[in-house]
Amino acid sequence: MKHVSRIGITLLAVAVVATGLVAGCAEVPLRTEASTSNIRAAEEAGAAAVPQASLHLQLAKEELESARKLSAKGSKDDARSMLMRAEADGELAIALSHEGAEKEEARAAVERVRQLRKDNL
Repeated sequence: MKHVSRIGITLLAVAVVATGLVAGCAEVPLRTEASTSNIRAAEEAGAAAVPQASLHLQLAKEELESARKLSAKGSKDDARSMLMRAEADGELAIALSHEGAEKEEARAAVERVRQLRKDNL
């Protein structure tokens, strides 16, 4: 009887170890929150209206999609690399959008100053 219980315990131990190995090797989902957030922020900042920002916004979207496809194929390292590119392009799109808005504000301020000078002459 003890022989059977030792075999049972051994089989149980092997099953537990195998389960742990499978769980440890399970695929970790690609974390796309930062890229998705940057893309949304760039869109909200008006990236579509600034040519350079629009280009980087489009690149970020394409790179995010590529990262998802690479992840689905099992190319985790390539997917993470593409995801980092998407995050960087999203951040650049945001910065360029703000720069475009600031330039437009500066142009409007210069125009107001010109108008005030013209009105005061």
